[in-house]
Amino acid sequence: MYKKHFLLIVCLTMATFTLGKGIPVNTITEKGAWCWFADPRSISFENKGGTIHSAYIGYIDVHGNIKATQINHKTGTTNEILVRSCFQPDDHNNPTFLVLPDERIMIFYSRHTDEPCFYYRVSQKPGDITTLGKEFRLETANNTTYPSPFILSDDPDHIYLCWRGIGWHPTIARLTIPDKNDEVRFDWGHFQVVRSSGGGNGVRPYAKYVSNGKNKIYLAYTTTHPDNRTSNWLYCSYIDINTRELKDTNGNVLSPIAEDKLHDIETTREYIKQNPVNVVDETTLRDWLWEIILDKDEKPVIAMVRISENKTAHEYYYTRWTGSEWRKTFLTKDGGHFHQTPGYEMCYSGGMTLDKANPNIVYASVPVNGQYGEVYELMKFTIGDNGEVTSKEQLTFDSQKNNVRPFVISNRGLEPQLAWMQGDYYSWIVTVNRPNGYPTAIRTNMEIPQGKVDIEKGKLLEKNFDRVSPENKHSLRISKSNSFSIIMNISIDSDAYFGEILKTNAFSYHLKEGDRQKPYFSIKNKEYESTNVPGTSDSWKTQSRGTDGKWHTPAKLKTFQLAITYEKGILKSHINGLIDQYIEVKGLSFSDITVGGHKGTVNDFRVFDRALSQDEIKAVHRDVIPKEEDMAGYLMVYFKDDTHGLYFALSNDGYSFTDMNNGKPVILFGPHRQSPGHRKKLSMGKNFRKTILITKNITNGITNNFLR
Repeated sequence: MYKKHFLLIVCLTMATFTLGKGIPVNTITEKGAWCWFADPRSISFENKGGTIHSAYIGYIDVHGNIKATQINHKTGTTNEILVRSCFQPDDHNNPTFLVLPDERIMIFYSRHTDEPCFYYRVSQKPGDITTLGKEFRLETANNTTYPSPFILSDDPDHIYLCWRGIGWHPTIARLTIPDKNDEVRFDWGHFQVVRSSGGGNGVRPYAKYVSNGKNKIYLAYTTTHPDNRTSNWLYCSYIDINTRELKDTNGNVLSPIAEDKLHDIETTREYIKQNPVNVVDETTLRDWLWEIILDKDEKPVIAMVRISENKTAHEYYYTRWTGSEWRKTFLTKDGGHFHQTPGYEMCYSGGMTLDKANPNIVYASVPVNGQYGEVYELMKFTIGDNGEVTSKEQLTFDSQKNNVRPFVISNRGLEPQLAWMQGDYYSWIVTVNRPNGYPTAIRTNMEIPQGKVDIEKGKLLEKNFDRVSPENKHSLRISKSNSFSIIMNISIDSDAYFGEILKTNAFSYHLKEGDRQKPYFSIKNKEYESTNVPGTSDSWKTQSRGTDGKWHTPAKLKTFQLAITYEKGILKSHINGLIDQYIEVKGLSFSDITVGGHKGTVNDFRVFDRALSQDEIKAVHRDVIPKEEDMAGYLMVYFKDDTHGLYFALSNDGYSFTDMNNGKPVILFGPHRQSPGHRKKLSMGKNFRKTILITKNITNGITNNFLR
């Protein structure tokens, strides 16, 4: 059993901290980030039959792992899926979601404008992304980024995909619905939607999209990147999929959507005169946008920011089409860029999002002076029908790290389902100059269901093997079982990173040889290959720039946990607690196991006569290899008076601590308690899910175990 000791400092297990005011703050992942132009980065789906009600949240971590969390409100379960490992470690590459007509979930992702393709995967079961199928590559004519997919009721047999593509401009094409093999193809497009400033070098309009669900896709877009010019305007149009035309919000045709026709946007008086409705904000400032939604009358509502010429002052605005004009409401000053790298990406505001059910509500990330200095907190603004701000409410308080890039997933009742990034931020991509990249967490106000965990129930075997090789395998025999879990901690020699990991009389598990060593199951002479490799994109840390279209050799995982479960004809694999492969195969059972066949080690080998839940698999992972990112904070235990009172203080970073119990002793010992070997058991309450057992003589100091 892995243990670590600290003097006075104790790490605490992941917990929900409620500070007594504001919204709950729960953790979806400690490692994840997103950009705000690839959407929907999260969706909520509840089908008419009442069998599906889930939220899906996508993100990418600094190691290049594209991941997604599924919160199933029907079953009260939470699962985290490894969508793709070893991807370009860039926060622009977060996945986006689409619900297909058969209620399966399709996930799109792409590299950041340096590869002419998209990637996608489709769940094999309706509403369940734990059943993702294989990865497909969808070729395009131009480099891509920011996929935004739609299905509209006037054309339910197609997918309309919008992205930044041709000439770095808004682009649209139509896809077929996935066939029986989950393959799709383009059958209309690709078409550039508009052209800005004559399509000059470096011009790149930024667009956000929303559909009416029937026949229109609205887009709000800028002249270019706000870094590029001080007079950066904002526009709004829509694509009519029936007439295949671009129109302004009053329905006036701007241009056909066709290869040889483009609507040209400019920052000139002549353009305003010709297209007065299409210009949302005519300004001498550096406009950027955060979101567009539609109100009940299908009028666009836009969250936007105006940035000063020197980029140091950001101001949030709420903008709404009234039917005759674009009415703008000033919300608040946002300070400057939110992140930790001076003089870099100065137009990165904290961020805004619009309430999906009530377009009069905006959530924004705003710098606030709190207990830890100026930190970006979440604020709620309500705008009246007359365009005036009627209320302002702070939602998060005294955070130690910035809360940024909020997103409203959906609304149920009075409270929205919110998610946002929290933490430090150095760059949108991992490079040799900024190797820390974007080490943020994804937080939410949603309750995150956690299943019951019992990592002893049904355990048949626990064993360490240490060194294994093709010549040094270990054979075991257990009671035959039709449901099972096998969990092991594996290391593979870097000079021979391939081979057979595990073999049973029902299946075997292998790692392919090559630069991108994908694991695979062999079952009845058929191979089932994973999309992912047991590695990271940390090799990007040696590169000066990572948007060159190159794929760098994965950094091999020195050690990783493999978990294999089988129940009711479903075989699943998990890598370091994340769901990797899903295979439907009936009639598996095993009794014979051979461990090894590769050069390396196998330890903490456990076999269960049941399929463990993902919560239990993650608990085993933490039990074997606890890491700092699994922890929520630090507990300092100290004395400071003559009464031998025991004081506790909490910290998220190990540097700044806050006293518990209002600065009073948590345990008060009298002088008569100073006997050697004194023991005291203290409950930390439900949020800490663990107790502290103090066993040292309190006159000689206290040493506590690393809490898991």
